[in-house]
Amino acid sequence: MSIQEMVQQGTVVDVRTPAEFMGGNVAGSINIPLQELSVRVDEFKTMKAPVVLCCASGGRSGMASQILQSEGVDCVNGGSWLEVNYFKSQGT
Repeated sequence: MSIQEMVQQGTVVDVRTPAEFMGGNVAGSINIPLQELSVRVDEFKTMKAPVVLCCASGGRSGMASQILQSEGVDCVNGGSWLEVNYFKSQGT
């Protein structure tokens, strides 16, 4: 499955801070900051898979994907929220 298909069919989670998220985000995405990840893992397990993670540049979402994959969550690092937003807009 391509990243575009994952973005279209899965759940997009932005791991930036709430302030960053409010400055711009992918339509329909969920904001769960990286700092809250460890206490919110169970939420990810109930999301529509695959979970596509994004942030400002892909660094934090990369860390988040490693953490979540080790917990058994079907997820992928989508990179920058701007890239993910592009893929999301391609399906509309």
